[in-house]
Amino acid sequence: MTTTAARTSSTATEAPLVLTTDAPRTLGFLDQFTLWGNFGISLFGPVTGALVAAYTGSLVKGLIAVVVGCGIGALVLGGAAVFGSHTGAPAMASLRGLFGRRGSIAPTVLNIAQNIGWATMEIIVISQAAVAVTSESWRWLFVLIAGFIATAMAVRPLGSVKLLRKFMVWLVLLASVYLFIQVLSKPVHDLPQDGIFGFWPGVDLAAAGVVSFAPLAADYTRHSRTNKAAFAGSALGYGLAAILYYALGVIAVATLQTNSTDVITALVTLPAGAIALFVLLVDEVDEAYANVYSTTMAAHNLIGQIDRRWISVAIGVLATVLALFVDLGNYTQFLYLIGSVFIPLFAVAIADFFVVSKMNWDVSDTARFRWQPTLAWVFGFIAYQLVNPGTVEGWSPFWLDLQQALFNNQPVPGWLGATYTSIVISMLAAIVLGRFGRKTGKVSI
Repeated sequence: MTTTAARTSSTATEAPLVLTTDAPRTLGFLDQFTLWGNFGISLFGPVTGALVAAYTGSLVKGLIAVVVGCGIGALVLGGAAVFGSHTGAPAMASLRGLFGRRGSIAPTVLNIAQNIGWATMEIIVISQAAVAVTSESWRWLFVLIAGFIATAMAVRPLGSVKLLRKFMVWLVLLASVYLFIQVLSKPVHDLPQDGIFGFWPGVDLAAAGVVSFAPLAADYTRHSRTNKAAFAGSALGYGLAAILYYALGVIAVATLQTNSTDVITALVTLPAGAIALFVLLVDEVDEAYANVYSTTMAAHNLIGQIDRRWISVAIGVLATVLALFVDLGNYTQFLYLIGSVFIPLFAVAIADFFVVSKMNWDVSDTARFRWQPTLAWVFGFIAYQLVNPGTVEGWSPFWLDLQQALFNNQPVPGWLGATYTSIVISMLAAIVLGRFGRKTGKVSI
């Protein structure tokens, strides 16, 4: 293992202010399990679950798609978490070991863009849920409050982890149990059959939601005491929470006869639902905090000498301002685009880290560019797009034409899923190209 240049030691219990300071190893399994469980409990969970239900058109298929998709995503998340615990570097800096110092700039820029987008969306959904309980005229105030709290938590990230473990997890569990009891007590209705895309697109949607946190994992697990605690805490904590909350959305569609647009409002209308949603609303701030802090950590891969607190404040202000003026937009396609980029990226990273490089990445400022994993990432990205091109204007038509040419104008086979296809191709390409590069001695540039 090679660390990020000449480091200074740290005996503090808070996250380092600059990239070259060693991260304190203060987090055990329970700390990380509750942290990632809190991240996985999100108002976006029922929204995503409702979308999965619409895509499958079946309660049973929707629930199975949730379990399969979240399970795959959790394994990818857990693998990415080990990068941080083993190297001590935040997520994007750890990818220097995969792509080299220069090569890591591309995923870093993409990650900054998606994290700012997620932080903005989290603040928006917090304000919208609060408005459902109160009044539309107060939305601006809820945006400002959510943005302020998320930014403050990002300034003191490890202290926030301890706070979540000690207090919020218990309130959230009570609210979650109550919502499940209420939703399950209603009679089950048939799901709408219009707009069905199939089982595997539902799996892709669920997996993309979980994998969207893989680019953040090492930002927190660099403080883990062990690799096992990092993997188990993140995969189990986030995976189980995501399965439960996505399932809540699937079941709500069947029992409350709602959809992805109105599912939060439907939950609020349950007896005492507003109280339970208020607890989840407060907990939702930790998702915004995670994205603000991880945007900061990604920026540190580019400007590691700047105090992270100032970067967090700037990112928090930007996300809050955007939340005041930006609409939630097409959430489904946003998830698919994230999945098509980061699912193959972290599949390549996991294969290279554990199989090709034998957990020996150079994450220093002098790490050299490696073309093999970069090419494997491209292969995986193309595979995802060919199976599931999405419906993004100006982007999807090209991949649809290519898909039709490849499958001779026949529909994509129902058993072919973009998530697992992309993962398999990415990993195989990473292993084959990586071993070829080592045999020829042409590993980096």
